[in-house]
Amino acid sequence: MQAARPDVADFVKAQAPDLRNPESCPALVLNADFRPLSYYPLSLWSWQDTVKAVFLDRVNIVSEYETIVHSPSTDFVLPSVVSLKTYVKPPRYPAFTRFNVFLRDGFTCQYCGAPHELTFDHVIPRRAGGRTTWDNVVAACSPCNLRKGGRMPKQANMMPRNKPIQPTVYQLHETGRRFPPNYCHESWQDYLYWDTELEA
Repeated sequence: MQAARPDVADFVKAQAPDLRNPESCPALVLNADFRPLSYYPLSLWSWQDTVKAVFLDRVNIVSEYETIVHSPSTDFVLPSVVSLKTYVKPPRYPAFTRFNVFLRDGFTCQYCGAPHELTFDHVIPRRAGGRTTWDNVVAACSPCNLRKGGRMPKQANMMPRNKPIQPTVYQLHETGRRFPPNYCHESWQDYLYWDTELEA
């Protein structure tokens, strides 16, 4: 059992950027097929990395902010969306991390459905030979984790709502679409497909 408790709020932070400040002007990075490199976390580059990629001719500028940065020899309008010139094949499987386990499980306890005080639980306890792997670890709230303790699921009468599996990167991206960031620049909207109701 683990005792940390990151919540969704730890990963999605609201920001009201001052677009006059270049530091508040990240660029959304799209693959060559015009899909974001990742949805959650959203694939963003700092303005410095974006400008460098433009001058190295590695990206196409798709959209721009109104923000301008100045150098002794030129003025440069900061890109808000760029696309890679060369397609980057995404990995098939994501890294096994605490964050990705929570994302796979929709940031909810797999025993009671609570979205708060998340830890992770070994379905088959480690003392019974359970391993720390995709197919044996689930998101669990602290109360459920403590209640289950080191018992087997049947002993505790606590079965996970969803069988833990190793997700593909695509599956995590699909899940991530349910958790849009609190801030999206208007120029990003055409390239992000969140599960939100469309306006008529």
